[in-house]
Amino acid sequence: MMLAVLAFLSSLVAAGALRVSSDQRATALPWVHKSAPPCQCDGAGAFNIWKSCNRTVPKCVFIDLGAADGNTFRDFLNNTYGPVAGCPSGTWEAFLVEANPRFNEPLQQVASHPPGKIAGMTHVESSTAAYMCEATTSFYLDTTNVQTNFWGSSMSVAHPDVQKGNLTKVTVPTVNLNRMLYEHTIPGDWVIVKMDIEGSEFDVLPCLAKSPAASLIDRLYMEQHDPSWGMSGTTLAEMEAAKAELKQRGVDIPPYFSQTL
Repeated sequence: MMLAVLAFLSSLVAAGALRVSSDQRATALPWVHKSAPPCQCDGAGAFNIWKSCNRTVPKCVFIDLGAADGNTFRDFLNNTYGPVAGCPSGTWEAFLVEANPRFNEPLQQVASHPPGKIAGMTHVESSTAAYMCEATTSFYLDTTNVQTNFWGSSMSVAHPDVQKGNLTKVTVPTVNLNRMLYEHTIPGDWVIVKMDIEGSEFDVLPCLAKSPAASLIDRLYMEQHDPSWGMSGTTLAEMEAAKAELKQRGVDIPPYFSQTL
């Protein structure tokens, strides 16, 4: 059975569905390491402390999960994700979430001086991990991939790039995507979520699919990684089911690969 699973995942890698290089396969595919999730799915505000967004004027809302140094935020403002000038009411708001403290300063800089001619508002959640609930977590740092902007940092000890970095870690808070949507978006917004969180999508997406807030998303750009990097045990079949449920609720999920430079 294990050989069949490995063969199937290897075929996905070859097809480009999973971002795992040939030298990583030996460590990335076997389930030899596992991290426990720091908290459980909270899709609707378990403690009744969420406050719904009372804004009435619609806008574009760009939620960047795994914002790195702000490269994809710059892409958003440069119309890579659609013409910003076409945003409802001609304005936008961005939420930039990044757990790696290496990017604290550059992310603040790009947020303070955003490129482009269309005015908007930027919020930065630096040294914070995007997740499905609120807690604190160990976040493991990619210290080796200089050329690709240290793209392999992850909450999971199973990620081969953090293993290469000798499991160097920091402790950070998590932010709940479901709560962000509930408290900061309205149905009239055009909401884009970019998700490149190195395996945690296997925890976040099934939770999102169950959340009432999911229908607030218009388009989800998600980079999907190796399922063993998730911490909740979500299988590829369960991930596909979660994506199908989101699509049924009106979320567009195009193929996506996040550029890192």
